Parts: sequence; structure tokens; C-alpha cells
Amino acid sequence: MEQLLAAELPFVYNVVGRALNGHPDVDDVVQDTMLRVVRSLGELRDPGRFRSWLVAIAMHRIRDRIRERARAHETAPVPLGELETADPGGDFADLTILRLGLQGQRQEVAEATRWLDADDRQLLALWWLEVAGELTRQELADALGQSRQHTAVRVQRLKERLESARCLVRALAADACVGLVDLTSGWDGRPDSVWRKRIARHLRHCPECGEPAADVIPAQRLLAGLALVPLPAGLAVQALGSLLPGASGGGAAVQGAALAADPVGWSGQLMQVLAKPAVLATAGVTLAVGGTYVAYDHDAPRPSPPRAAPSQVPTAYRAPTGTPAPSSSPKPTRAPSRVSATARPTPARPAPARYGSVVDAADRAPDPQASPAALPHRPESGLTSSAGPKAVMEHRGDTVTLSGQGYFTVRWQLVPAERPGSLAMPTWTGLDGKLFHVASGGGRRMDDQIPGETDRPHTWMGAKDTGFTVLPAGAQQMWQNEYFYVDGKVTLHQNERGADYNLAVMPASWAEIDGEVRLPPDPAQGIVRHGLVRDRGSDRSPVPQYLTRSNPPDPAGVEQRSRVGR
Repeated sequence: MEQLLAAELPFVYNVVGRALNGHPDVDDVVQDTMLRVVRSLGELRDPGRFRSWLVAIAMHRIRDRIRERARAHETAPVPLGELETADPGGDFADLTILRLGLQGQRQEVAEATRWLDADDRQLLALWWLEVAGELTRQELADALGQSRQHTAVRVQRLKERLESARCLVRALAADACVGLVDLTSGWDGRPDSVWRKRIARHLRHCPECGEPAADVIPAQRLLAGLALVPLPAGLAVQALGSLLPGASGGGAAVQGAALAADPVGWSGQLMQVLAKPAVLATAGVTLAVGGTYVAYDHDAPRPSPPRAAPSQVPTAYRAPTGTPAPSSSPKPTRAPSRVSATARPTPARPAPARYGSVVDAADRAPDPQASPAALPHRPESGLTSSAGPKAVMEHRGDTVTLSGQGYFTVRWQLVPAERPGSLAMPTWTGLDGKLFHVASGGGRRMDDQIPGETDRPHTWMGAKDTGFTVLPAGAQQMWQNEYFYVDGKVTLHQNERGADYNLAVMPASWAEIDGEVRLPPDPAQGIVRHGLVRDRGSDRSPVPQYLTRSNPPDPAGVEQRSRVGR
């Protein structure tokens, strides 16, 4: 439960903060949402729908709080516009710009969100996270309680209004139109619907400030891969403190929630939670708990957890999965010198092959003209796919299970034009038997220069005008087609967050793979290079990265360095 709360608290904070635009009620709504999650978790029947269930709870609490405020102001009228006035020190657009270091057009998008109506801000809070790779479209639709088609229409209208708000922000920042200066002379500087309509009417009829900029990048591409806005330290202490047993002012409310008890006091428990990688990645704050100061910076190397007494040692900190691991490939030995027959030593026997001892690692591109080695032919008794002859995996959470004995293809499609940024690699879980990475092909590595493109670099990973797909440190560079052999059963997970990508998984035969990797380069056909054979025909053949025999609750957390040897 501690891990769940710590991992999801930044996510909920971003949903609520952006929907309420930093209103003073944000902290209360976040805590209320997390409390309801703890109390109601047992009612969730399908763990795969946790995110949409969590977002639905947050959106209900947001709407409830807006209605409560509206009813309160009906009985006690306040000046016009105060109902939607955000806390000047907690304006979420300002927090987003400051804490994420936004500049240029990204800053413009954040500032434009202030001009949206309350309903649009609620939808924006979810769409922003979808573009950033934190939500899928299906989870967004489920949270809204609407179909994907209806959701798509609402999102399209939101994007149109957001682009109109960007034009407004751009015109106000330029301060070059005398008519606009005269129009806004009586404006107090606080965005509201009345002034939005007045300024928008001026922009429609003004040839000077209503002219669209030529280099405007769509908001969807600007927001792709952005990190979550880090939690303020006070909220972390208040929200988690109210849910952990023993914390003052809230622990009693969740005693029946079965949070794991241990001899560590509340301060120690909080430090354990905040030391986990899921929180380190988004913290960027300094906490003072139990007399210990711990500085977290999401751009700096991640620290180890604070020292404690032997009975209060926090959960061990694990290095990020992107950290390259030392190669386990056997080192070549020098040839023995010539000796007499009487002194000839007994030849050393080669070490027995051990499955899983060789794991894929980042490698250099081979010579495009180099012919591949022979592909060993392993037994093929037949392969079954849970998704039929072709599994198309376009969204985070998509899976396919392959069982039997045979070969299959994983075909990559990277879409940096839609959403560039850091790529969350697909992972393999539940291995029962053996899985090998036998070859790479498709005529190209995805980081090859695209034939005919003069700009450099312009690869299948991206270009300067679209942005680039970026692999985790230590991850092996994918080719268009990656070929695998399974003897047993394994499940592949699509973990899309940040960069947009799609996978197609299809059973194949040895003959098809052997023929494809041998196709000669033909740039006119998009074939940049020969394929590459990786299979050695033994258990010392490489296994793919991100492979495990376990079935973790979060498949995206599988370590890069596979450990599947028996």
C-alpha cells in the first residue's frame, strides 16, 4: 500500500492541480482522493483498470468540490469572478513553467491553460497526461464515463480552444497592436471568460495581431514526454502522513485499510516511501522529516536512502533499470604455447552452456554490406498467439502471449511526429521455458539515416523538425524487425509512456527469417543493410533485455538486465 500511494500521489496531484488550476482546495482534494482509494481498493475487481478507476475517483472529487463551492457562494455571494480565482501562490500554470523549466512555445501552452473554462480544464488535466504517456485513450474515456468516439470529439474541441487561447497569449505578449492595448487598458490581468471573448473578437478582426504565426508547433507535440509536475514537500507530508498508521490527524481513519505495520516509526515509514524510485523521479524537492534533510533533484543522480538504526533500515534503494550492466559474455582466452608431449597439459573443457548467461546489450551497427552468418535451425512444432496471426499493440497495457515451440517477429513502428521523447521499452514476463533473440532485420536499424533525406540526422527515430525517440541508457537499438524463438511460454507487454510507438507480433518460420535477413541492401526499396544473425544454436545464445520469469503487478518495472538462468 505504501508503494501504491507513493507511486500514484504525484499523478493525482497533477490531475487535481491542473483541473482546479492551483486553487487552495487542491491539497484537500488530493488527500480526499487518496483516502477514498485506500478505503475502496477492495472493490476494484480488475487490477488492469486501476488507473482509470483512480482518475474517475479524482474527477468525482473535483466536481464535488466545485459544486460545494458553488452552493456555498449561493448562500454567501462574493464578487464576480472570485469563485474561480486560484491561489496566487499556487497557480498551476506557473508551477508547471517553473518546476519543469518550460520555455518558448511550451511555456505559451502552459499560460494558455489559464484561459480555459472549468470544464475544459478538467478534460485538459486528463488529455495532458495522455499526451505525456501517463494515460491511455481508453483510460481517459473510462474516467470520463464516455465512449472512445465521444471522447475523441471532446478532445478535438479542447485542442481547438487551447490553440485559440495560445493565439491570445501570443498577442498579449507581443504588445504590438495599439487597438489591443486600448482594449485591455481596463483589464486587471486576471484571465476570465469575459475578457477571453473580448480579446478573441478583436483577434478575429485585427489583421496585425490576428495573423497566425508560421512556426507554431501543435500543443500535442509540445507536451509529449513532459514529466509530471513534482509534488510540493508539504503535500507529500500531509497526504502520506494522513494515510500511514500512527500519523496524527488521519491515521485512525484508515486503520482498516491494512497498511503494512513494522517497527519503523511514522517518520521512518515516510522516508521509506519517499526513497522509492517512483517518487525520486518526480520529487525535485527538499524534505525535512524526523530531523533528517534529504535533497531530491530529478535531474541529479539519485541518492541512497537516509541511514537509520539497524532496526529501522529503509527499503534498499535499487539503481534505475536503465543503468548498463557489465557484459557477461565470456572473454577470449589466449592460445596455449607449444609444449613437449610429456609436458602437454590436459585440455580445459569448455564451460557447459547455461541458459540466460548472455543478455542483449547496446551494440554497434554492423557494416551494411556485411552478409549475415547462417541462422541455426531450431525445432518448430508450432506456435500459438493469444491475439491470432497478427497482434497489433498500439497502447500501453496491450499484451500478447506466445506459447509452443517456434519463431516469431516483433515489428517496430516509431511515431516521433505524433509524440517524441523517452521511450518506455516493452517487457517480457511470465517466461516458462526459454526465449532467445535470434536475429534482427527488416532492412534497417531504426537509427539508420532514411534514404533520400538530406537533413541529418533524419532517421526512423526522428528528425529535427519532429523531435526524436530516445532509448533508455543501455537499451539495445531496435531494428525494423526483431526475430525471436520461444520454447515454452512468454507474454510481451506494450508499456508506452512518453514516446509513441506501435508493435506488430506475428508467428514466423525459420525459412522466412533466414530469407529476410539475407536480402541485399537496396536503398530505393528502403533496405539499408543486411540483417544480423544473433543465434549461436545453443543456450549461450542471447536472451532479450527486460525479460523475467515472474509476473510483476507493473510490467513496466521489469529490469533491463534479464536474469532468467536456471
